[in-house]
Formats: sequence, C-alpha cells, structure tokens
Amino acid sequence: MPINDLTLWGETLRIMVEVIGTLAFAVSGVLSGMRKRMDVFGVAVLGFLAAFGGGTLRDILLDIRPFFWVSQEIMLWLVFSLCIFMMFANNWRKIHITPSAIQFADALGLGLFVAAGVQAALATGIPMSVAVIMGIITGVFGGVMRDIACGEMPTAFFDRRPYAMCALVGGWVHAFLAVYSVLPSWLVLLISASTITGLRICVIVFDYRLPDWHR
Repeated sequence: MPINDLTLWGETLRIMVEVIGTLAFAVSGVLSGMRKRMDVFGVAVLGFLAAFGGGTLRDILLDIRPFFWVSQEIMLWLVFSLCIFMMFANNWRKIHITPSAIQFADALGLGLFVAAGVQAALATGIPMSVAVIMGIITGVFGGVMRDIACGEMPTAFFDRRPYAMCALVGGWVHAFLAVYSVLPSWLVLLISASTITGLRICVIVFDYRLPDWHR
C-alpha cells in the first residue's frame, strides 16, 4: 500500500478513535445523569464533562489551541444529539441503568482517549513519561469531573479496582511501540486502546481489587 494511503488511513482511524471515544464517555455521563434523575440540562452537562473534560485539561497543559472540540465542531453536535436521543429514548421506554453499563461505556472511552492522548502528546515532542501522564489525564479526568458533578467520590479514587493503572500500562505500551518499533501509528493506537479497555473490562468482570489500606 502506498505511503500516502497509509497516512490517510492512519489519520482516518485517529479521527474515528476520537469520535468513538468521545461518544463512549458521553454515554457514561448521560447514563450517570439519568440514574441521578437530573433534568435535560444536567444530563447534557454531564455528557459534555465526561466527553471533553480530560481532553480539554490535556490541551491546557500542553498549551494546544484551539481545544480539540473547538477545532472539530462536529464533536459538539454529536454529543448534543446523543444526549437528546437518549433522553427521548428513555421517555419512550425506560432504560434500565446499572453501574456496570456505565463502567463498560467508561472502559471503552478510557482506552480510546488514553491512546489518543499519548499520541497527541508525543507529536509535540515531549518526553515519553510526560506523554504517558498526558494520556492518563486525557482518559481519566473526564470521568472524575463527571463523578464530582454527580456529588460522588470519583470511581477512579476509591473503589480499589484498577482504573488509572490500566491507563498507565496501556499508555506505556503506546509510548514504547511508538518510539522503539516500526509499527504504523494507527496499529500502535489500536494495540494501546485494546490493552487498556481489555484490562479494565477484565477488572470489572472478575471484580479484581487492589489491597486496602490498613491503619
């Protein structure tokens, strides 16, 4: 396949990853708002926080302007349309919302956003360790803002089931493959996202918990 075609495929995949990750996090925010019986405005705010919070914080720290959702207005309309659709769907037929549904949507968004965050950070030329941290911020802090807005302790901080640790492992997988391998960027992105999402789903399914602190 010609190099130009590979480049175009990689860019197309990156955009797809951003869109799917944004919608996955938006779903987790909308479901959280509906579970809390918020009104339309509250549900929309949670969807926007979950979808754009981590990426916005990353862009602020990396001094990237305009923010990713400002330069890609279609993201705003996709999230807004998703919020409206889910609210109408719930009014038509009540959606049974469980914590697991929110967690699985969150796991998908986590993997995609961390991988995209590491890739965006490495593109600026910063060190690998900083790029991994930026990827974790991109993937984790949207969910943190969502939980805080719901009046809850962020899940990433208290339930002892590895969350940021999954992001850390997948982030380093992405950084090492991007720097030390000859794999194309789109394949590195897929491997990293699959690693993070897979680890998080295994944690949820098998209910693995880190040891608790003892006095």
